[in-house]
Amino acid sequence: MANRIILNPVSFHGKGAIAEIVNIAKEQGFKHIFVCSDPDLVKFGVTAKITDLLDAAAIPYTVYSGIKPNPTIENVTEGVEAFKACGADSIVTIGGGSSMDTAKAIGIIIANPEFADVRSLEGVAPTKNHAVPTIAVPTTAGTAAEVTINYVITDVEKERKFVCVDANDIPAWAVVDPDMMSSMPKGLTASTGMDALTHAIEGYTTKGAWEMTDMFHLEAIRLIAKHLRGAVQNNPEDREGMALAQYVAGMGFSNVGLGIAHSIAHTLGAHYDTPHGVACAMMLPIVMEYNQACTGEKYREIARAMGVKGVDDMTQEEYRAAAVNAVKQLAADVGIPSKNEKVREEDLDQLAADAYADACRPGNPRDTNVEELKELYRKIM
Repeated sequence: MANRIILNPVSFHGKGAIAEIVNIAKEQGFKHIFVCSDPDLVKFGVTAKITDLLDAAAIPYTVYSGIKPNPTIENVTEGVEAFKACGADSIVTIGGGSSMDTAKAIGIIIANPEFADVRSLEGVAPTKNHAVPTIAVPTTAGTAAEVTINYVITDVEKERKFVCVDANDIPAWAVVDPDMMSSMPKGLTASTGMDALTHAIEGYTTKGAWEMTDMFHLEAIRLIAKHLRGAVQNNPEDREGMALAQYVAGMGFSNVGLGIAHSIAHTLGAHYDTPHGVACAMMLPIVMEYNQACTGEKYREIARAMGVKGVDDMTQEEYRAAAVNAVKQLAADVGIPSKNEKVREEDLDQLAADAYADACRPGNPRDTNVEELKELYRKIM
């Protein structure tokens, strides 16, 4: 079977890149833009960095910001109605994964109204039309939602997250401007950065990995190991490094999938509202230890990319341990907790069942089962 790579048709990178949004809108003849953001970004003036540009260019827009950190079916449904009500013809989505995932679902449903119930898009969605023309502007260096072909929505009623995979949802333009990330607090910088590292390591070790995606993932690991600590301290050079790193990781994992660190993180977010990046960071070293026997020599290259010296002189056992320890140390250095006090023994059956059913689980390099997943949850209790 042929390996497939899907990326944004166009992406812009670097300081000041947001100026390209007006150029895109004018070139495409957009009449009314649906600006999809979140309440905090509106409150703290981050969204205004874009809407001010639209105002100056006299481009009409409507802001929709009724989005939760783990976006819900209701958020999507309300967004679809808001899009229709304002007569928009395009989307600019500003934010992290929450805003972008919501915007992707809205854009897909508008273009494919037969999927009005977002639940019908779970899994590999058989849509026929590409989403509404979308410009994606990340404000966090982690999710890479601007370059991926998937989005995650929370079913509050069933306390579960579901993953939608659709080549038609990828934004037509990604605008990756590190200045849009400069207001991120330390905790969010750390957690989203560890999410990016989880993308890179899981993408590198997933069953679907191949040479081209390996190249993306190893470079992303190297960049994150080099820049995340400084980005947490709001160093501009490191902010820029992380902006690139998370995008490069997205170029890879979007095309080959992830593993059970993400399956477990999705359930922790759905059941306890645990921030996705924090959940990923907690689980990454635990899952790395669990998977190591099924990864060949890949942990040697992970350790090398993480900055570990002398890996070529190490035994397989030593370089695998070095890779896991380097990840643990980075997580500790940026203040990620190692335990989740909300996880309870009586929840484990449901949590493990949900993680096993998650779309990321089949890509894990080691085949798993519900009982083994329960043991992994216990390690963060």
